Amino acid sequence: MKRHTLALLGSALLAGIAGGCAPVPPAEQAALPGVDVAAARSLAMRNNCLRCHGMTKHKEGPTYAEVAAEYRAKPDAENRLYEHLTSGKGKVMPDGHVEHHKTISNRRPEEIRNLVRWVLAQ
Repeated sequence: MKRHTLALLGSALLAGIAGGCAPVPPAEQAALPGVDVAAARSLAMRNNCLRCHGMTKHKEGPTYAEVAAEYRAKPDAENRLYEHLTSGKGKVMPDGHVEHHKTISNRRPEEIRNLVRWVLAQ
């Protein structure tokens, strides 16, 4: 019985870590005042954002660091990214093709804006 319970607990822990449910290190949360890092990560995971976007590792889409570098200094950065994530409108890429983006399934504006602020902080 004990082995079975320990095996289940170990599997649940590994699944949680692999699924992005690992606790947010206090230093990371402290470095981003006004951003709920755990909620932003969770929303990104639920919407499969990290399938195409890595934090710093390039995948199918730009990394969050690249997105932040492109938009961070723009005065309307948060609103532009919010619109991009909620409208599904395409973005013209450097090679001229239009890239359509999946919309965030969550319709709570404050949670989506938290995600945008987290991305811009990378």
